[in-house]
Amino acid sequence: MLEAGMFTVVVVGRSDVAADVIALELALPDDGDLPAWDAGAHVDIGVGGDDVRQYSLCGSATERSRWRIGVLRESHGRGGSAYLHDRAHIGCTLEVSLPRNNFPLVDASKFVFVAGGIGITPILPMIAAAECAGAEWQLYYGGRTRASMAFVDELAAYGDKVAILPQDEAGLLPLADIARTAGTRTGVYCCGPEPLLAAAEQHEIGALHVERFAPRPIAVDGPDSAFDVRILSTGRAIRVAPDQTLVDALERAGVSVVTSCREGTCSSCETKVSSGIPIHRDSVLTDDERERGETMMVCVSRAAALPVLVLDL
Repeated sequence: MLEAGMFTVVVVGRSDVAADVIALELALPDDGDLPAWDAGAHVDIGVGGDDVRQYSLCGSATERSRWRIGVLRESHGRGGSAYLHDRAHIGCTLEVSLPRNNFPLVDASKFVFVAGGIGITPILPMIAAAECAGAEWQLYYGGRTRASMAFVDELAAYGDKVAILPQDEAGLLPLADIARTAGTRTGVYCCGPEPLLAAAEQHEIGALHVERFAPRPIAVDGPDSAFDVRILSTGRAIRVAPDQTLVDALERAGVSVVTSCREGTCSSCETKVSSGIPIHRDSVLTDDERERGETMMVCVSRAAALPVLVLDL
């Protein structure tokens, strides 16, 4: 769903950067300054009708007149990437959101970056930020084949700080070796397909931070139950049926909630919890944040039947 506050940009650049991957450069119609962003940020982009998809900003964070995104054509996707590949040509307009960042770069003196396929996109500005700060860093970048790996020519400027490891040449990324050399105080940033992220989490590589482009598998213990939610500002009670999402129940009751991905990966619907026990099913919150239960993603998460969930809406 297109959210309030989205605005129009023009495609001012388009290039093929790998097999089935294009890079798009976006600018305001008046060529003014775009909203500022930091490494790890993403934006929502309208891909026809009310549909939106999330794409990491992968250009220079200091270049305010241009944004860049990388788009992999997903042959088995929901159609958003095909829309951009087929229609996002130079001169066309797109609707975009303000940047959001669920994957911020923390202060550290040493970083390890691990990217798989199109997961290189949020890593590119992180590398630039680490280089500018004088931090020690290393990138391990994997993909099915060298031809499928985007921005390889751009990364060549960093020399031996970058290890390009196509699977058909080098096998799977050496996560066990990376874990042994990273150290517990190293900031480790990993983005890519779910098998890579799950393996990185199992290897407990340094101080690991991950970003998912798709929801992680969630183990659900038994069928969903109905529960009640109360709106803090009005006291209104709303019933959420077992086969209904919380956000659908809110919207049906006329309670407006900003949503985008509706699969728990973008954080646009993150909502404060005043009381009650959320059952988290998102792919954004950390374990500590889940334990505190102060916010929840209402597009996928639910609640225990008692006590009543109270949302700060």
